Amino acid sequence: MGINEKQLKILQVTERLFSEHGFDGTSVRTIAKQAQVNIAMISYYFGSKEKLLESLLYYRSQGFKAQLKEVLAKDISYLQKIDEMVAVMIERVHKNRRIYKILHFESTTNTRRSIINDHLIRKKETYKIIESFINDGQKVGVFSKDVNIKLISSTILGTYFNFYYNHNYFKIIHGWDPDTSIDHFVKNELTQHIQITIKALLTYEN
Repeated sequence: MGINEKQLKILQVTERLFSEHGFDGTSVRTIAKQAQVNIAMISYYFGSKEKLLESLLYYRSQGFKAQLKEVLAKDISYLQKIDEMVAVMIERVHKNRRIYKILHFESTTNTRRSIINDHLIRKKETYKIIESFINDGQKVGVFSKDVNIKLISSTILGTYFNFYYNHNYFKIIHGWDPDTSIDHFVKNELTQHIQITIKALLTYEN
């Protein structure tokens, strides 16, 4: 999806407003005003607000499959690939966390089900790559055959979102160093914790 500077600005503003106010709580007029374009330009590039949501989801989902394939094609061990795969997933979800908030809200309604379903089909293709990789690791004896593969991605993303949406409580309970930013913690501590957790799950034998 090749986009120009104006389209990118519109998508970025749309993402922020949809994540803050929801799809129904955001008007095209507000998007146009904050993106500093006119409504006609949004209509020209995207057609409707529904098409704008569709374009945003497609734009944010681009490249993930290629990133995973690149990591899993490297000449490194299975466990090293797990480390890199987790790092890629956490970096991407942290960078694109607004889109996940939009998806979570939209998934609770049936109003724009076809748009969400199209996005989920693309995600399913990506997660099939992860499942296939773990299956291969099981066949060669690196990963346990007792692993529930379908829950691996949920464990990775669930751990991230539990931390992110509760990080203020985390700061208070665990005495977080005030000089440590969320970005730094996610990259240097949370990612490592999830890497260790996933490797432990994949290699655990009953």
